[in-house]
This record gives sequence, C-alpha cells and structure tokens, in this order.
Amino acid sequence: MQYHEIGKTGMKVSSLSFGASSLGGVFHDIKEKEGIESVFTAIEAGMNFIDVSPYYGHYKAETVLGKALKDVPRDQYYLSTKVGRYGKDGVNTWDYSAKRAVESVYESMERLNIDFIDLINVHDIEFADLNQIVNETLPALVGLREKGIVGHVGITDLQLENLKWVIDHSPSGTVESILNFCHYCLCDDKLIDFLDYFESKGVGVINASPLSMGLLSERGVPEWHPAPESLVEACRKAMEHCKAKNYPIEKLAMQFSVSNSRIATTLFSTANPLNVKKNVSFIEEPIDWELVHEVREIIGEQQRVSWANS
Repeated sequence: MQYHEIGKTGMKVSSLSFGASSLGGVFHDIKEKEGIESVFTAIEAGMNFIDVSPYYGHYKAETVLGKALKDVPRDQYYLSTKVGRYGKDGVNTWDYSAKRAVESVYESMERLNIDFIDLINVHDIEFADLNQIVNETLPALVGLREKGIVGHVGITDLQLENLKWVIDHSPSGTVESILNFCHYCLCDDKLIDFLDYFESKGVGVINASPLSMGLLSERGVPEWHPAPESLVEACRKAMEHCKAKNYPIEKLAMQFSVSNSRIATTLFSTANPLNVKKNVSFIEEPIDWELVHEVREIIGEQQRVSWANS
C-alpha cells in the first residue's frame, strides 16, 4: 500500500481507502456483522482513511461504523464525515445552516463513538446556495477547527466547477481538501484538468467511485444510475472486452484510479470483507496500460460524458 498526504493537512493516507456508504445499505441490504468485519479487514490491509456521512443510509452508516470503531485504536485511522445532507424515513433533506452544521458534527461524533473528527466536509455543495457555503457553512466548520473539535475542513461534490468556485470565493486555507467522484476513472478523467488548480491552492484531492457507481463492473449499473444509455452501453462493451481477456474490468478500474500519485486517495465502498481483500490484491498487481488504452478506445466519444447529481 502506498501513502500520500492530503494537500497540506499532514494526513498521510493509503492510496486506497474505505468508503463507508455501503454500511448504510445504500446500494443493497447488508449484514451488519459482515459490514463491521469489512472495516476491520480494511484497517488490517493498511487502509488508514475512512469516509462516511450522516446521509448514507440516513444515519445508519455512521451508526454501524461507530460499532466497528469501538474496537479499533484511534491512532490507526483518519476519519472523514460530512454535514449538509441528511435524511429520515426514506426522505432526503438538506440543511447547510451554520447551526445545523455544528449540531451535525457533535451528533456524528456520538454515533461514531469518537471525540475528534480528522476531516469534516460540506456534503454535495451543488444542492446548496454556494454563497451560503462560503459565508455560513464553512466559517462554522472553521470555528470548530480552531477549537480543536475537527482537524481539517473540506468540500465534496460531483461538479468540479462548484468546488473551484467555493475555493475561489473563500479565504485562503479555509478549504483544505476536496472530494470528487466519478471523475477519475476509466470512463471519465476530467479531474486531471483541475489538479494544477487544486495544487496551486494547497488543496488535497480525494477521489471516489472508481467503478463509476457500477458502470465499470460485470454486475452492471443499478436501475437508479443517472448515466445516459449511450454511456452505459459503451461501458458494457468495455466490460465484455476485459472479460474476454480474463481481466475483470473492476480490477483495471481500481488499478487505474490509484495510479495517479497527485490524487491522495481513492475511496471504494463495500460491506463485504472478501471484497476488501480482493480490491487490495488488485492494486498490488501492476496495471496493464495497453488494456487501459483499449478500454478507453471502446468507450470512445462517451469518455467524460457526465450527468447531474441526485
């Protein structure tokens, strides 16, 4: 496992990290015991960064993760969670007010059985008024950083342009990291265009969803996936090409996503300890760059085709 610093935070994190969204049953129902075991397996494999959110499973992911973390020494991991996006009884809610952000941090710490959050993020900022993020949400989190309640402050979104806008309109040093998903994977590497900018601002980069939420998998996309049909079909053809070469597209996708050392870490999510071990074994093998080229040729003009967040 390789380790890279997130920006200038001092946090040296594993190139592959544990995204805990699956612990909330976000993608399908989970067995809680297996989910907890997957956390232990990730840490034993050298992953030292865990990302979660109160939104995942509408508080369930944080609750299950908290059960796991009770049995893990606090110095073995960095923890990232979020504010702004929530839900209850199956209904999504958003609240980016300063008051709710501060309350949310303390609530998350209670669910997670910890007394310090290494990285607190404003979640999916495209659902907010970006001016409120700059003028209200972020200052509230910076206040918690100054009190030592949280270590570092970041923002997350699908839209890279929104991340840049908020950084441009915030005092220097406010935003220490960004988390972006589906923009550094085999079918979309748009994140590359923004790396110089983020580095110039001293902002660390966290990548998520190396399988592009199922596009780059033999299982295929779930029904709710927002990608256009043309992209889904192109990725299906790429998957079949890899399968014919006995090289699972999941393996190639994971290897590709951790291949750029300018990206501190890539998050993947699972509630199955066997999947943790499998993905770690994938990234320990050398990548077949010729196959990467072939896959990207197959995806062709669908490369960098994106969609709105949901």
